[in-house]
Amino acid sequence: MSRAREPHLQHWPQRLPRHLTLPQTNVFHNAEVSAARYPDKPFIVFYDSAVSFAEFKDEAERIAGFLQHECGVKAGDRVLLYMQNSPQWVLAFYGILRANAVVVPVNPMNLTDELRHYVEDCQATTALVAQELLPQMQPLLRQQAGAGLQHLLVATYSDYLRRPTDLRVPDFVAAAREVPRSPGVVPWREALERRLRPGPLTAGPDDPCVMPYTSGTTGAPKGCVHTHRSVMSTLVGGTTWFSRTQDAVYLSALPFFHVTGLSGSMNGPLYVGATIVVLPRWDREAAAACIQRYGVTTWQTITAMLVDFLALPTLSAYDLSSLEVIRGGGAAMPEAVARRLEERVGLPYVEGYGMSETMAATHLNPPHRPKPQCLGIPVFEVDARIVDPDTLRELPPGESGEIVVHGPQVMQGYWNQPEATAATFIEIDGRRFLRTGDLAFVDEDGYFFMTDRLKRMINASGYKVWPAEVEALMYRHPAIQEACVVAAADARRGETVKALVVLKPGHEATEQQIIDWAHEHMAAYKSPRIVQIVPSLPKSGSGKVMWRELQEREMQGPSGRA
Repeated sequence: MSRAREPHLQHWPQRLPRHLTLPQTNVFHNAEVSAARYPDKPFIVFYDSAVSFAEFKDEAERIAGFLQHECGVKAGDRVLLYMQNSPQWVLAFYGILRANAVVVPVNPMNLTDELRHYVEDCQATTALVAQELLPQMQPLLRQQAGAGLQHLLVATYSDYLRRPTDLRVPDFVAAAREVPRSPGVVPWREALERRLRPGPLTAGPDDPCVMPYTSGTTGAPKGCVHTHRSVMSTLVGGTTWFSRTQDAVYLSALPFFHVTGLSGSMNGPLYVGATIVVLPRWDREAAAACIQRYGVTTWQTITAMLVDFLALPTLSAYDLSSLEVIRGGGAAMPEAVARRLEERVGLPYVEGYGMSETMAATHLNPPHRPKPQCLGIPVFEVDARIVDPDTLRELPPGESGEIVVHGPQVMQGYWNQPEATAATFIEIDGRRFLRTGDLAFVDEDGYFFMTDRLKRMINASGYKVWPAEVEALMYRHPAIQEACVVAAADARRGETVKALVVLKPGHEATEQQIIDWAHEHMAAYKSPRIVQIVPSLPKSGSGKVMWRELQEREMQGPSGRA
């Protein structure tokens, strides 16, 4: 198929260039620029308390100094970041970058058994942890010097509640500082008060910047190595695509540990000098109040949040007229919900597509011409194609195949996983393309539409759940001999996690007991909500569990279940 005809360019956002020149700098330089330009302007608003750009830069540098001088963090070291959205999350991210190190963002729902893999896989010696999550991380702290986790810098969210508020503050945010005195554990406030200054900023655009973890068919999560250049690509691209300026106000409710919230609701706003209104967890009433109070112009969200928001009984009492852009992704927006949004706010929901391997968006809908339930069109410098997943032959418009992408936001590869990296990339026309594992087709206008998944994955309320990872954790249960995880339909979450389990001979456990155990040992979003104990699992001639057959049975309904 010829690449000469690119129909999506006919619908390119007006007055936007098709080429995007990226800054050739460390991402931390964006904090320096905005602090110089807008020193007294609020960057972060947290339950009516503000952190200015100048304060932000100063405190991020102090964190960097502490990491270098007290924790021994060196250039290129991986540092874990394990918190809810908060001022400290943003400061920690930029403090790690200022120390010339690499951020490893971790889902705050992960528990100790899951955290152990991150610590061991990326060889982190230091973690920045929230107070309420410390009990999950502290068991991994090594008492002896040498390899392993040695330092925990512990943040208390209430340290940044500097003025009274009438917003409903969650208990875990309002909690007073109670950081235990023990070797290797240092309170955030104490680290700031040391006022240690870091050495020179040496990491450049092609050095590692952030390493979000993603899983897949092989079970254990893998680190996606992103450089400052690839991180810069999506943060600059997103603000440019939606014409955001220093006077934009963002509602930052999507989790920062995920690349979508990280790039679009944190890094992008800092780059342009905008203000972010941060919510640690989703709260529809607080969201509505903040939109009205702070004149929020930009809201990046997901389907589940928007459905809940529009169901707020008192929504009509709030002035939402400041909103200019509502964008998101993760799961297709139902047409009825998008229609209710447009009726209530007068704005379309602008969907996009990306993944951890691409540091968020490779595709976005043009704001002036979005299509519903659509991934969008390839953004700046992205070459996206549809290929036959078996032959890798490029397919014509209208035919469904695997999305492959080439662009500046694509990762370098998986951390210490050369075989997985090699299997994920292919070469077409002399270019390196990432295989996404997602199936889609392109319409006559050049817009991409998702049709299915090639990868084995469950989409629960926008969270990606990888069955192989859940299965690996379930095998730790003393009564489980075999487990197969599939997606089950769920009216609220879209899909939910179901486990079919074979018990070991002579062992007993009820389905509810296994559900409870799983909830204690893995993050809530990936923990099976449904467990079915079965006598056996179907296997192929080579002895592999035939998960596709079980998934098909589940989708057929109760009559087809094992």
